[in-house]
Amino acid sequence: MSDVLLQVSGLSARVEDKEILHGVDLTIGSGETHVLMGPNGAGKSTLGYVLMGNPRYEITEGRISFKGEDITEEGADKRAKAGMFLSFQEPLEVPGLTTESFIRSAMEQKSGQRLKLMEFRKQLSAAMEVLQMDEAYAKRSLNTGFSGGEKKKAEILQLMMLRPDLAILDETDSGLDVDAVRLVAKGIEEFQKERGGSLLIITHSTRILDSLNVDKTHIMVNGRLVNSGDGSLVAEINQGGYEKYMA
Repeated sequence: MSDVLLQVSGLSARVEDKEILHGVDLTIGSGETHVLMGPNGAGKSTLGYVLMGNPRYEITEGRISFKGEDITEEGADKRAKAGMFLSFQEPLEVPGLTTESFIRSAMEQKSGQRLKLMEFRKQLSAAMEVLQMDEAYAKRSLNTGFSGGEKKKAEILQLMMLRPDLAILDETDSGLDVDAVRLVAKGIEEFQKERGGSLLIITHSTRILDSLNVDKTHIMVNGRLVNSGDGSLVAEINQGGYEKYMA
């Protein structure tokens, strides 16, 4: 059995006056790939935000432990430095801050050390080659003017460079064509091969899972985890949908 990396116990959370998560229990081991599925509005993205410490969401009950430390009250910056990463459904545009500068600054914040520019650029170039990204994007403002597919590739580029212990990928394959999904999946594969990190993949589509070994699948409905199983549960949902869980 893998060492426990993330332990979520009895987690309930709300945004403003609306309770969204209800008593969520989740355990992710080191090197494991977990998939979180469910209908629209089930609370899947909320769980990702709460795990990452988004201040908009208030934890009303429960506990989050990461690498054996209680991080329930910690901010997003401390969680990121500890080795957590969240990709967004709709990545933000940041005019005036180049993709290269953003990634380099994030890596230095995480490691607490200055990076040698030439070595950093060598690593960045290699990662961009895997994703078939034009190196000109490194000099462009982060996500500004990027297409949807380019934004998702930029997120996976950050994942490959930052090498977190746990990556939470929220609808990373949303809106991507077949070729883009293949490249994004290759980037995720490279991350796991080099880092051995854990994944929590939040998705409606399962195309991105084709080349990944899924250890556990979870179904969320109305803010509750209503079923968990192995990778075969993905095929069950593809065939029958969520109807039997909606009662």
